[in-house]
Amino acid sequence: MWKLLYLFLTLCQLLCCQAEATAAPVTPQSCSLDCIQQGGPACEYCRITRSDVRKALGFKSMERFGSCIPWPCFELLGNEDPKICQHYVQAPNDVKVEFLNDSNSQSDTIIVSWKPSYYGIAFLRGFQVSLQALGGTSVACQLFLFHRNLSLPTSHAQRVYKSDPFPGLSLGSQYAVTVMALPVPEEWERFYRSEIFSTRSCAEKNGFEQCKNDWYPKHIEVQQEGSAITVTFNLAPPNLGIRSYFSLCYINGRKKYTNIIPDLTTNKTHHSYQLSDLQEGTNYTCEIAANEVDAVRKMFNVHVVHTQKDASPSSVTPSLAFVLPLSLVAVAVLGGCLAIVIRRRTKLQMKKFDIQLDIINKHEEVGNQEELVSLRKNRLTPPRLLICYSSHEGPAHVKAVMQLGVFIQQHMATQVCLDLWDSLSVAEEGSMAWHCRQIRESDFVLVMCSRGFNQRPKPEDDDGDEDQAYSSDAIIQLIGAEVGRAKAWGQDLSKYMAAIFEYSEETDIPTELRLISHYVLTSDLPLLFSHLHGVALHRPGAYLKIDHISEKGFAKVPAGAALQWAIYEAGMALEGKGQHSLEEGD
Repeated sequence: MWKLLYLFLTLCQLLCCQAEATAAPVTPQSCSLDCIQQGGPACEYCRITRSDVRKALGFKSMERFGSCIPWPCFELLGNEDPKICQHYVQAPNDVKVEFLNDSNSQSDTIIVSWKPSYYGIAFLRGFQVSLQALGGTSVACQLFLFHRNLSLPTSHAQRVYKSDPFPGLSLGSQYAVTVMALPVPEEWERFYRSEIFSTRSCAEKNGFEQCKNDWYPKHIEVQQEGSAITVTFNLAPPNLGIRSYFSLCYINGRKKYTNIIPDLTTNKTHHSYQLSDLQEGTNYTCEIAANEVDAVRKMFNVHVVHTQKDASPSSVTPSLAFVLPLSLVAVAVLGGCLAIVIRRRTKLQMKKFDIQLDIINKHEEVGNQEELVSLRKNRLTPPRLLICYSSHEGPAHVKAVMQLGVFIQQHMATQVCLDLWDSLSVAEEGSMAWHCRQIRESDFVLVMCSRGFNQRPKPEDDDGDEDQAYSSDAIIQLIGAEVGRAKAWGQDLSKYMAAIFEYSEETDIPTELRLISHYVLTSDLPLLFSHLHGVALHRPGAYLKIDHISEKGFAKVPAGAALQWAIYEAGMALEGKGQHSLEEGD
């Protein structure tokens, strides 16, 4: 009999717990402070407004709290029983964020839900929910209290409590929501639970076809007929108001821009445009986007195949097919006989005038090598080069980098971007933001590697050296990530280069930059010039000859001499620094 009664009671308890777990979520009520303080049954879970706090505390302005309502326990619940606000309650569990559908297409609205903890639930007096945008200062808070006579049972730990809606959240932004269990004695920890979430993007909330900033062409088709490349893509919906587009194609650090203005009277859904002046047998990485600020770009690849310009005739008479090979053989025999005769006459003349054949050959080789190679004429502006470096080696190394920039800009037909020359913009934007913009806008990025990329500054370093070193390390990680992404997508890596001065070692090049071309300066100045302008150093019968960039000729100009002297001083400074470190170690 007793066993049956025990089983019956256990089953009832399980059913009650299950009913509590599946109960509807608890939503806030509108209550008065008097009801909460008196413990009326009609005010079980109440929202506390600013006017309630102002009435209880006598504050005329809540802005001093950063728009977040404080929670003075005694004043809101009454100070007749001091013990009511002295017990510890652990942080809530299972904090979730739920998005609400509203009519505002420019912002998002959320509701936060959670479950109270088992620990200290009998002393739980309420919750405070705060919402803050990551990177921002504005805070939105909501305060919820139970009436003073309520003591929750353990089974209520399975109940779900909800906040009021938080409206007006920016789309595509990150927020942190914190749910705090009340009361909170100062000596306790783990009294709150925080979650970071992202609001929906415009496309997620309103649909891809309704968002101007998120729209991009999804369907792209590339066709080649002869030497003409035709690209067809889908147009934006008319309601977005997009009237023009642009395309960018990259190869060896060069960009080809194409402005696209479709004729909507002929076709409102698709448009075709042609890419001209593309090199045959080359793979291009291209982007297409709406001609709008911060428009999303769609990437695609274009492979230009070789075209057969000289096609053989479709029908040849048997007589011509038979005669043509015989004619070619006869011409070859006559040409060989003529070459032998000319060669013998040349040797006789050389013997007559005592001229050695090897001298003639050397003279002819020199004459062939002196043939000049012209630069490409399709570039309207000089290539833009960003130089990144570490200042950990000291001012001598920084001076050498600056002199390198001066030499490249003066004698290598290149526009150089260096933070030392744009300190006002760096101070205004911040070092990382400035470098990110320059990496995006530059045709090439040259990383001057040194020991500073593999060493952290000591804590006692001052004058901003530590911040500069950390900034350099972050920039190198950023460039390394871009190189890895381009490698993974099979894109062109020629935009990025690494280099060291002659007093550094190849081991100073970070591992993430080993995938890109690297040079030793100043001995590899011709190679660097070849990379920047896309011209070959050698070709049959010719070689690249540019004044003032050879290993021995660069020091003949003032900028080259200054660069040579700066590299020498930097090497001596590093050598002295190394000896000083060894002496301190001894």
